[in-house]
Amino acid sequence: MTRRDLYRERLDLLQAALDHINQGFSVFDADLRLVAWNRQLFSMLEFPWHLARRGTHLSAFLEVNAARGEYGPGDVSDIVARRVERAKLFEPHTFERVRPDGQVVMVTGAPLPEGGFVTTYTDITRERQHQASLERTVAERTHQLRQSEDWLRLVTENIPALVAYISPGPIYRFANRRYAKWFDQTVESIAGRHVGDVLGPELYSRLEPHIEKAFQGQAVSYEYSRTRPTGVVAHMRSTLIPDRTLDGRVLGCFVLSLDATEQKRSEAALAQAQRMEAVGQLTGGLAHDFNNLLTIIIGNVLALRRKVDIPAMPDLAMHLDPVHQAAQRGADLTRRLLAFARGDASDVRPLRLAPLTANVEGLLAGSLPKSVELALDLAACDAIVRVDPAEFENALVNLVLNARDAMPSGGTIAISLTCADLTRADADRFGVAPGPHALLEVRDNGEGMSEEVRRQAFDPFFSTKPFGTGSGLGLPTVYGCVRRSGGGILIDSTPGEGTTIRLAFPMIDAEPGPHDSAEGEPTTNGNGELVLVVDDDTDVADVVRDQLCALGYSVLVTGSTDDALDLVRDVEDIRAVISDIVMPGQTNGIALVAELRKRRPGLPVALMTGYRQGPTREAQAPDCPVLPKPFSSRLLARTMNEILAS
Repeated sequence: MTRRDLYRERLDLLQAALDHINQGFSVFDADLRLVAWNRQLFSMLEFPWHLARRGTHLSAFLEVNAARGEYGPGDVSDIVARRVERAKLFEPHTFERVRPDGQVVMVTGAPLPEGGFVTTYTDITRERQHQASLERTVAERTHQLRQSEDWLRLVTENIPALVAYISPGPIYRFANRRYAKWFDQTVESIAGRHVGDVLGPELYSRLEPHIEKAFQGQAVSYEYSRTRPTGVVAHMRSTLIPDRTLDGRVLGCFVLSLDATEQKRSEAALAQAQRMEAVGQLTGGLAHDFNNLLTIIIGNVLALRRKVDIPAMPDLAMHLDPVHQAAQRGADLTRRLLAFARGDASDVRPLRLAPLTANVEGLLAGSLPKSVELALDLAACDAIVRVDPAEFENALVNLVLNARDAMPSGGTIAISLTCADLTRADADRFGVAPGPHALLEVRDNGEGMSEEVRRQAFDPFFSTKPFGTGSGLGLPTVYGCVRRSGGGILIDSTPGEGTTIRLAFPMIDAEPGPHDSAEGEPTTNGNGELVLVVDDDTDVADVVRDQLCALGYSVLVTGSTDDALDLVRDVEDIRAVISDIVMPGQTNGIALVAELRKRRPGLPVALMTGYRQGPTREAQAPDCPVLPKPFSSRLLARTMNEILAS
């Protein structure tokens, strides 16, 4: 075998090996003529088989591709010439070519040491299709994830709760808008910040133990309060839930918080209402008996004044007048106590607040020492509000006297009245609706209050004064007066710097009513008409009998409702009946009225009670006046005129 034959045999063997490679393969010499190839090259790239011979120039292959448009539009000869010139540079190259039918071929060429180059052609169509499919899947999943995140954020932004996530540090990683706003932050500004920086040192020191427990794997619930920039104290209930992995590691904790301010306010209002109900039940029975005693005292004092020649016995008048005044003050105290406990406001009507406030100066003329100056500034507001004038004057007197007691060394009590349109934030502080209000401010520069005292200031019977010198009803009475007028009250006080109490009354558009407290027109006395008095307390009955006799009436007295019914049946001359409402162990006065009207329709009847109003307002007989004990002879006379004229 010749050397040429041996060389050819080896080339044939190499060609057979190359045909088994699943990539296209070609070798061109320094003259760009084909030296070696494999079948995969021609089948993959669909070259005509007549080109598969040694010595075929590269331009023949390029011309086939250019004619099929695989290099894009343009003149075929120009395209082939440019590519031949580039191939003569024998530079390494790798690129992907997408054929017109969509096949993707990766072409990788490397120069040979003696000139020429070897090139491999790899069909990567399937790989690129799979990659494109993966990219579409990733894009779809990313879109779905983004939608899920947007949906989750939409939910967290709209639920009425504060939601956050804390990672170790502790660092905020997420917070919804409500949570961020609670701490005067934004969703963007709170993320990535240390919890202590957001909460502040004081609040963080209180909440840090709960956060530590959560990072130890415990679910924690707690409450805390925080003073907002508006000055309103807000309350929050929070739960921390650890974020655990399957193996028990804690990655962070979820925070779920609910604003409990309104609930706390409702709970406080309910507790206040329950306290008031208890006070009402306690004072109701006491007031009835106490007013009976006052009725006896006042009635006997007035009887003495009628029977004794006062000008001839001036010393007796000096003793009777203080007794009468003390009894009247006791009656007023009982009415205040019941009004506060039950929320009564018997004479609420539209009034101008400025002249009503100005009256306090005269009321307090003898109650303030020379070391205390009272300064009034009322010209800035001519508001009309709905208020009980007697209750308001009493409340204002209480505030001024409290201010006086807080300045043992003297000082200034300033009372000012202004009109203001309360914003939502200001209205919330007072506990009223936004809108126009008359703001009455009583300010002193006395001792001030501690925070603990300020919180309890409106509690009934709470007093900082020594036992026996304060009833604990002063500020609660003020509170009741303001709330019954639809208003609110605030206390600002600093120990050693004084106290400012602000009252807010809703302004109304109405004509003011009369401001005087006169009982009415002069009344006329009786002319011997026979009146039956029914009361199981003989002392009270005797006092009422004496009052009626002094007014010119004839009187029968009984302590039994059964006797009263018999007397009305048998004594036709009885022209009217006055009965107590509460008579233990007997038919009460309301039931007696109903029975009397069955037996003698049209018989005038009036009732008496030691309560502020009847013990059961709804049970009061229609068209039946009720005399509150103790009552004056003038009120009794007016009531008799009213029922006898009907």
